[in-house]
Amino acid sequence: MSSVRIECVAQEGCRIGESPVWDEKEGALLYVDITGRKVCRWSPDTRQAQAIPVDAPVSSVALRKSGDYVITLGTRFAALKWKEELVTTITQVDKDKANTRFNDGKVDPAGRYFAGTMAEEIRPAVLERHQGSLYTLFPDLSVVKHFDQVDISNGLDWSLDHRTFFYIDSLSYSVDAFDYDLQTGKIGNRRSIYKLEKEESIPDGMCIDTEGKLWVACYDGGRVIRLDPETGKRLQTVKLPVDKTTSCCFGGKDYSEMYVTSASDGMDKESLSRQPQAGGIFKITGLGVKGIPPYPFVG
Repeated sequence: MSSVRIECVAQEGCRIGESPVWDEKEGALLYVDITGRKVCRWSPDTRQAQAIPVDAPVSSVALRKSGDYVITLGTRFAALKWKEELVTTITQVDKDKANTRFNDGKVDPAGRYFAGTMAEEIRPAVLERHQGSLYTLFPDLSVVKHFDQVDISNGLDWSLDHRTFFYIDSLSYSVDAFDYDLQTGKIGNRRSIYKLEKEESIPDGMCIDTEGKLWVACYDGGRVIRLDPETGKRLQTVKLPVDKTTSCCFGGKDYSEMYVTSASDGMDKESLSRQPQAGGIFKITGLGVKGIPPYPFVG
C-alpha cells in the first residue's frame, strides 16, 4: 500500500460543499456550496477558488459538451455560463411539491444528467421523509422520473462496463445497484450491495475507480470507504480530519488524486474549533488507484 497523504487545499469553509468534478480543460476542480448558494472552481496552479453566486441552493455541477456547465439549482436543471456568470433554466421538476430541492447529480456515460431531489432539511439530515425522486435530463432536454419515495437522493455512478447504475438514498444507509440500459437510460432490478456500519454513519457522494471499485464519502463518519460492488466487501477506509465528508471524485493530470468535499452546516462553535477545516476541500494522494474522467452532458 502506498502512503496516503491528506491535505486541505481550499479552506473557504463551505456550508455544504458537494459535487466535486474535475474539469480537465480548465485543469481545475468544480464543486458547489449548496446552502452557500455558489458554484466554485479551484485551481491547483493559483491555489485559489473562484465562486459564482446563484439564487437558490445549488446541489450539483457537471461539464457540458458544448462548453461551460450544467447545474441543479433548487428544483431546476439549469445551464451556467462561467465567464458571463449567467444562469438559464432548462426545465423544472417536482412542480407539485413546495418544499423539495435537488441534491446530488451526475452525467451518465451516454451524456444524460441524472439527479435526485429531497425535502428541504430542518437541520442536517433531518427532514420530511419520502419526498424525493430520481430524474434524468436527456440530451433533448426532456425529463424522465425513475421513482419517488426517496429520502435524500445522493451518490451516483456507473460500472465500467456501463451495465450497472450505483445509487445512494442516504437514510437507507445502503449503497444500491440497478441493472442499467445505456441505450435507453432505463434502470431496474434494484438491490443493496453494501450496508453501512454504525461508525461509517451516512452514505453521501460516491465515485468509481479504474478497477471498478466504489468510493463513498461518509457524512458524519469523517471518512471515505472503498467498496467492492461484486463482493459487497469494504476494502479500505481513509479517515479525514473533518466529520462531515460529503462527496469525492478523482482528478489531477492523470486522475490519481482524490478530492473530497465537506460541510460545516449544523456545527456549533465548539465543534468548529475542534475541526477548523470543516467545509474545506481535501486532496488525497497515494491511494495507488486512479479514477475515470467525468462524462459531459451532451444536450
